[in-house]
Amino acid sequence: MKIDLHNLTITSAHAHLTKGDFTARELAEAYLSIIEKKNHEINAYLEVFDDVLEQADEADKRLKAKKDVHVLTGIPLAMKDNILIKGRRAGAASKILEGYYATYDATVSRKLKEAGAVFLGRTNMDEFAMGGSTENSAYGPTKNPHDTSRVPGGSSGGSAAAVSMNGALAALGSDTGGSIRQPASFCGLVGLKPTYGSVSRYGLMAMGSSLDVIGPFAKTVEDAQIIFDAIHGKDPLDSTTISENTYGVKTLPKKFVVGVPYDFALGEGLHKTSAENFKKNIQHLEAAGCEIREVALPNIKYSLASYYIIIPAEVSSNVARYDGVKFGALEEGKDLLGDYLLTRGRLFGKEVRRRIILGTYVLSAGYYDAYYGKAVAVRSLIRADFKKVFDSGVHAVVTPTAPSPAFKIGEKTGDPLQMYLEDIFTVPANVAGIPAISIPSGTADIDSKKLPLGVQFMAAHGQEQLLFEIGKKFEKMRG
Repeated sequence: MKIDLHNLTITSAHAHLTKGDFTARELAEAYLSIIEKKNHEINAYLEVFDDVLEQADEADKRLKAKKDVHVLTGIPLAMKDNILIKGRRAGAASKILEGYYATYDATVSRKLKEAGAVFLGRTNMDEFAMGGSTENSAYGPTKNPHDTSRVPGGSSGGSAAAVSMNGALAALGSDTGGSIRQPASFCGLVGLKPTYGSVSRYGLMAMGSSLDVIGPFAKTVEDAQIIFDAIHGKDPLDSTTISENTYGVKTLPKKFVVGVPYDFALGEGLHKTSAENFKKNIQHLEAAGCEIREVALPNIKYSLASYYIIIPAEVSSNVARYDGVKFGALEEGKDLLGDYLLTRGRLFGKEVRRRIILGTYVLSAGYYDAYYGKAVAVRSLIRADFKKVFDSGVHAVVTPTAPSPAFKIGEKTGDPLQMYLEDIFTVPANVAGIPAISIPSGTADIDSKKLPLGVQFMAAHGQEQLLFEIGKKFEKMRG
């Protein structure tokens, strides 16, 4: 049968594979054909693996034998360039890791291998995940498949673009302040940022250790749930991971209560079309049987300020390991200090250098208490605000995912503050450590193009199941 990649989901692909309508090799070949046609323009992939068909053949053996078959067996996935796969290059889209090959599997990579997934390649990203547009890659920007003059979002823009251009059935990204949800919104996909600690970070190149989470891009909420179920769980190799029983699983309610922080969600700076779309989404939720309740999150407006102190501080510490001596590329100076200065000065991009400098500053003597200490204190207040709302009987809080549709390539690169403001709706979930999901919610007609928009749902710690159920209701209501 002809494979309809545009309408294919993990669920339907699995059904076709198990019935024998097509093989895992044929499915992989279909995606490789799209990548060959489109990637030169979109730049979603930094590398397409040379053993994709061999991986697919192994999956076909499982499917034929009907042994060790998982719903992800034979499913072609794209992997962000900061997630390690043993024996393969990994560079976080940075020149400083040119030529580095992973010596071990990230836990998520191992779990997906065990499930029999097929890794198509590694995707482009903002260097070391620092950015919101995938323009900070050392290997050139990724373009949005819906309008190639615009960004796909970031930092996981390559993963989002790969799925959006039908160059992968699903993908993994990482989310530190919105790096899965914002690209999902810009590219018309579902993007899940799980609860902090629910998915192991072992084998993920660290950006912000108290904020980073690995999560999926998919076409449907159900597909995102399938991948989450495959990769989550406690991991002895990551001491921050939590078990499924840490927060307790709530029974699903008969009627969902959705909280709306109107003053924040419809605040200043929101694009007119995005605001109109969000109001319609609230009506869709009511039509789906949800109770809409206005909620107060008094400290949420400080999330962005708190985040952009905490994240550079953690960046300053985490990227200290990239010095050209232990691994990756090296620029040779007159002595060891010269090696460090040249390697880090020439091979780190502008945004990475900016965040190192900011982070070192806020952690320095005399400024630690004035900046970093206060940011951590504000973080506690934001967490408490969310807890109060969820304890009051609200099952999920809803906001737009991004303040506008995808913006033009180059439009915000000269103004870092404008770029940072793109994270205004996504950062609170990372600061609080709670799960959040972005779901396609409509389009904006701009420059004769239909640009995707997304709506974001946030739930209490460990309550991904609530997000999946509300998300499915929302999808069904929107058709």
